[in-house]
Amino acid sequence: MTRAAFANTDQLDRIAGEAFERGDFASARAALEQLLTARPTDVGAAFGLAIACRALGDGEPKMAALDRVLSLDPRHLLALLMKGDHLDQAGDGRAAQAFYQAVLARAPASGSLPPAVRDAIRRAAAQVERYKREFETHLMASVVQAGFDPAAPGGRFGQALDLIFGRKRIYPQAPSSFYFPELPQRQFFERSEFSWLPILETRTGVIREELKALMRDTVAFRPYLETLGNRPPGEFDTLRDNPDWGAYYLIRAGTVEADAVARFPATLAVLDELPLCRAPGRTPSVLFSRLEPHTRIPPHHGQVNARLICHLPLIVPAGCGLRVGNETRSWVEGETLIFDDSIEHEAWNDSDQTRVVLLLDIWRPELTEEERRLIAALLGAVADYDES
Repeated sequence: MTRAAFANTDQLDRIAGEAFERGDFASARAALEQLLTARPTDVGAAFGLAIACRALGDGEPKMAALDRVLSLDPRHLLALLMKGDHLDQAGDGRAAQAFYQAVLARAPASGSLPPAVRDAIRRAAAQVERYKREFETHLMASVVQAGFDPAAPGGRFGQALDLIFGRKRIYPQAPSSFYFPELPQRQFFERSEFSWLPILETRTGVIREELKALMRDTVAFRPYLETLGNRPPGEFDTLRDNPDWGAYYLIRAGTVEADAVARFPATLAVLDELPLCRAPGRTPSVLFSRLEPHTRIPPHHGQVNARLICHLPLIVPAGCGLRVGNETRSWVEGETLIFDDSIEHEAWNDSDQTRVVLLLDIWRPELTEEERRLIAALLGAVADYDES
């Protein structure tokens, strides 16, 4: 471009700016159209043209200018917002929502934006919420007509609604060591699904009585997470080597602890009757898990998705809870919680008292006997290799 041409575009810039200042949008539009002929990739000029066309009520040229802006800069927040507004006013709510959502997805941290842009982002967020409510109302009317009762527990379909409406998010299985494919993605399992469970639950009082003697022993519990000299530190720095999350093992990696034989004869007798997950050198693991007052176990994943974790609540003050994926449940003394710990989960004790559950692992019920035998052999081989 020649020096004269540069001077001409500078003059057009000035003409457009002055025209905007006095509200002469027709002159601003004419100057910007000429400027874009000379500088077709000028994002500022293209957005200025969109503003001028909007002021003049010229919808099609405005949209063409916005499309040019977004082809040059797909993250241009105000252009995305303006196009969303145009589609909203035209009655195309689904398309408008897509542009408003793009504003929210592409916006940087609000502290780095000028106030006018922050206001625009807040308006986009409000519009997205409005469309979500309209969408939810529309879908709910259809499923209610089809027989769904919003006031009743929704089961799997209710969970599906929570997901599509964004009330909950999907938490997949993500075991840290071994993943067995094609197992259902279930967070909690119901007590009624396990015919053997009364064997355990009816002995809650006996187990608790044996536990009370252990609770008087100030050194019996060890930190659930302990630093190992032959392994690097892992997650949960605040709870590593911390007795606030304590454990007393009755069975560790498939072997009954000698100390537990004397202390817990009745509890071990009950465990002998249960279908525990058994893999030589690896499982079962059965322990009393103690969580001290005002302690939270951060979100984490278990090692294997071929098993389930059972919690028999023994001492549970108010203010304790367990979240697995997108569902939170409270412990009730004597009523087992059964869950897939390969899904992200966390636990807390917000009370002023200690919480204790008996923790044990069982096979996933969907596994065949052959699959259990092969998985046990595999996990046992892993344990052997670790010891070699």
